[in-house]
Amino acid sequence: MKLKKVAALLLAGTMAFSVTACGGKADDAASTDTSTTSTSSSDTASDNDDTASADTASSDEKTGTGEKLVVWTLAVDLEQFGERYSEQTGTEVETVVIAPDDYATKVQTALMGGEKEPDIIVGEPQMLEDMYDNGFFADLNEFGAQDYADQVVDYVWKVGQDKDGIQRTISYQITPAGIYYRRDIAKEVFGTDDPAEVGKLFADYPTILTTAQTLKDAGYRIFASDAEMNYFTGDTAWVVDGKLNVAQARLDYMDLAVELYQKDLTAYANQWSTPWYQGMAGEVPILTADIQNYADDSVNVWDAEQFADSTKDMDKTQIFAYGLPSWGVITLRDNVKDTSGSWGVCSGPAYGFGGGTYIGISANSEKKELAWDYVKFCTLNEDTANWWIEASQGDTVALKSVLEQHKDDENAIYGGQKLYSFWQEQAAGIDYSKVTRYDKVIGDAWGQAISSIKTGQSNKEDAINGFYDVVQSTYPEIEIDR
Repeated sequence: MKLKKVAALLLAGTMAFSVTACGGKADDAASTDTSTTSTSSSDTASDNDDTASADTASSDEKTGTGEKLVVWTLAVDLEQFGERYSEQTGTEVETVVIAPDDYATKVQTALMGGEKEPDIIVGEPQMLEDMYDNGFFADLNEFGAQDYADQVVDYVWKVGQDKDGIQRTISYQITPAGIYYRRDIAKEVFGTDDPAEVGKLFADYPTILTTAQTLKDAGYRIFASDAEMNYFTGDTAWVVDGKLNVAQARLDYMDLAVELYQKDLTAYANQWSTPWYQGMAGEVPILTADIQNYADDSVNVWDAEQFADSTKDMDKTQIFAYGLPSWGVITLRDNVKDTSGSWGVCSGPAYGFGGGTYIGISANSEKKELAWDYVKFCTLNEDTANWWIEASQGDTVALKSVLEQHKDDENAIYGGQKLYSFWQEQAAGIDYSKVTRYDKVIGDAWGQAISSIKTGQSNKEDAINGFYDVVQSTYPEIEIDR
C-alpha cells in the first residue's frame, strides 16, 4: 500500500471518529458537494401523539402547525429529534447535517451575511466560546431558561453560558470520560473486576505504567493505542491569565505516552483504525511502532480481510482497556461481539470529558419563540430524554431527573453495572473553567510534540521548543515562559 493510500485511510479514520463522538456527526464521505445533507420531517408529521408532553402540546397551541424550523447541526442525532418533534407538534423541521470541517465557516458566513435561516444552530465545547463572542446565539434567558438551571447537570449548564453568564445553549447529553476495561482479564490478572478496585490501577500515570507492565507479563496489552489517556489530560487549563500553562500533568502525560510506545506496552494500533476496534471483540495482532507511525506501510489497517491476511503471522494479544467518554458505550456496543457482558467502566486518573452537542437559537432567526420550544423539547423534556435513552441505546442524557430515574438501570454489556449513576458521579467532577478557546490547536500541537519524541524524530527539549514555536506563531497574544 502506497503512502498516499495510507493518508486517505487516515482521513477515513478521522471521519470514523467524527461519526462516533457525540452520538454521530456528518460523514464527509457521504456529504454532497456543499458538505451538507438535509432531511425534512414534514412527511412524518402527525397532528397528535399520545406521548407528547404537556409542555410541548401547550407550546404547539401557541405556535400552531404549518410553520417550519431549519436546524443546522454537526450531529446526525438531531435528525431523529427533528422527526420526533414534528410528529408531536405538526411543525416541519428541516435538519441540515454539515460536515465538521465546514460547519463553523458555513454558520459564520450565513449569520454574518444576515441570513434569517437557520433558526437553530449547535456547537461543540471547543468552538462555543468563539461563537458566543461573535454573537451567533440568541439570549435564552429572555425565554426563561434560568427557570431550568437546576434541572440540567451543572457542567453542561455552564458550558452553555457565555463569559457574562448569559445562557446561550443547552445540551441533551453529558460526556464524562471513563476507563472501559475487560472484567475477565481483570479477574485473571488482578484478582478482581470491581470498578472501584480496577480504578486504582489507573490512579495516576506511574501506576498506569506498572499496570501496563503487569498485563504485558501476563500476555495482554493495557491499551490498543498509546493515546487512550488523552481525555483525562484536561484537568489544567492550557492558558491562564494570558499565559501558556504547561502544567506538570501535561508533561507527565507526555512521558506516559512515550513510554507506552517505546516500551512496547500497547498493540501499536491507531485510534479509530480496524485493529483498534477489533481489540474490543477479542484477539488482535501486536503491530509494530513502524506500522503505527506508517514508516512501514505494509498493512492496510482499514480493510479487515487484507488486514487479517497481512498480520496472520504476527503474535496476538487481547486488549484490557479503552479510555473514552460516556458515548463510548455505543462504540463498544457495536464492536464487542463475543466479549459482550465482559466489560466494566471505572474512573481514570483525572476527571475529563469529550464532545457534546449544544443547541441554541440563531440570533438572526425570525422564529425565536418556536425555536425555543424546539430547544426545550430536545434538552429539557423528560419524555424526550427517556425516549432518547432508548432510541440511542445507551447515550447519557443531561437531565438530572431522568438520570435519577435510570440510576439503577443495569447494562448487560457491562456485567450489569449501573452506568447512569457512574456517569453522573464523573460529571460532577468536571471543571469547565479549565476549557479555553485555544485547546484544540494547542492540544494538537502538544500531540505532535509527543509523536516526534516517541518516534525518535526529536528529543524532549527540542520537541517542546517546537511546540512553543507553534503556539507563539498561532497565538502571538499568548505569553510564553520557555
